[in-house]
Amino acid sequence: MDVAENLEQIKFNIGQACEKSNRNPDEITLIGVTKYVTIERTEETINAGIKNLGENRLEGFLEKFNHFGNKVNWHFIGTLQTRKVKDVIHNIDALHSLDRISLAKEVDKRAESNVDCFVQVNVSGEESKHGLEPDKVIPFIEEVAKYEKINIVGLMTMAPHIEDKNHLRNVFGKLADLKDTIQQKKLPHAPCEYLSMGMSNDYEIAIEEGATHIRLGSHLVGS
Repeated sequence: MDVAENLEQIKFNIGQACEKSNRNPDEITLIGVTKYVTIERTEETINAGIKNLGENRLEGFLEKFNHFGNKVNWHFIGTLQTRKVKDVIHNIDALHSLDRISLAKEVDKRAESNVDCFVQVNVSGEESKHGLEPDKVIPFIEEVAKYEKINIVGLMTMAPHIEDKNHLRNVFGKLADLKDTIQQKKLPHAPCEYLSMGMSNDYEIAIEEGATHIRLGSHLVGS
């Protein structure tokens, strides 16, 4: 199937999930994750109407950015090494993987203007996943206040790759609750309005639990 056909099915599924949870599909930002596909397939994705692309490796990001430039909004969704911040920070619209003070410090040092950041949270507790433990998120966000160019727009998580819908719902629900708690603090540097959660195998559940940004690779662009 081509990307446009995949997108039609995804939009239908988003609509169904929003209907179930009394939400407006316009609240959902669909990020096309193009990390495994070619420039040609990425171009097809943009032509299908996708306005937001996500990359998780510096090399892949630079290759695509150098080709397409500002035709789309760029989201860096992978672990970003501190020494590579300077190569990416001026060209992205959002960083989805802020997870340590050393990274916040380097982003603040290198950025020319405020950077929208999602704090990555390891809700599931899997050792293979990056991110802060949930109980460390609020102290981290409070500490980040001293870095003036960091704007905490939301939280991000990756759920386990499993079929158990109740477990997935629990993971996403915990992140949504944490976001609400942070929002209530009304921190100027951390409006924390958004939830980046849900991938090809679980995005409908994520939407039902409050996701605002979903990151789709295989179901949208293939692998």
